[in-house]
Amino acid sequence: MSLDLDHLAGHILLLSGHPGAGKTTTAEILAQLPGLPKVHLHSDDFWGYIKHGRIDPWLLEAHQQNCMVMQIVADVAGQYARHGYFVILDGVVRPNWLQVFVELGAPLHYVVMRTSEQEAVERCAARRKDTLSDRQVVANLHAQFNQLGLYEAHVLDVAGQGRRQALQAIVEALLSRAYQIHTPVTAVLRTPPNGSG
Repeated sequence: MSLDLDHLAGHILLLSGHPGAGKTTTAEILAQLPGLPKVHLHSDDFWGYIKHGRIDPWLLEAHQQNCMVMQIVADVAGQYARHGYFVILDGVVRPNWLQVFVELGAPLHYVVMRTSEQEAVERCAARRKDTLSDRQVVANLHAQFNQLGLYEAHVLDVAGQGRRQALQAIVEALLSRAYQIHTPVTAVLRTPPNGSG
């Protein structure tokens, strides 16, 4: 596996997908590869910083909160990118959130990791108690990544893959440049998809 990612200095990778797809594990391993300076931003942490008054982000009433948090996440990612870091941001980033990242002006890659619903539910159920494990919520979020329209080409099927296989698939995706966003995003940030942020 080629690890020559030095051309990604100042780039942002949005490593997205439903819960249980392997985003965080893959992002952490990728960020620790040798070579250029890298930053791993785990977007869930930014919701966790809200200690009182947080609304579960998959609920309809969380939309304004989610807009705020995603803008903050984008601002932080942009600052690191402007200082020459390769930023790997993992999270449940749907196409309707892309605009805030496009507006940063940094080269942007959007990779959506996808597994089967069963695999996603089983992985989440095996996690620590302080993480999302509700089967119905996981299934609903998985369904939101089933049909992405124009962004279906940004899906990377990692069903049944181990950590090393998933990492190799992500590196190859980056090297191919096929997952880079080249055109303006027309999704409207103010419209929540299926009642979630």
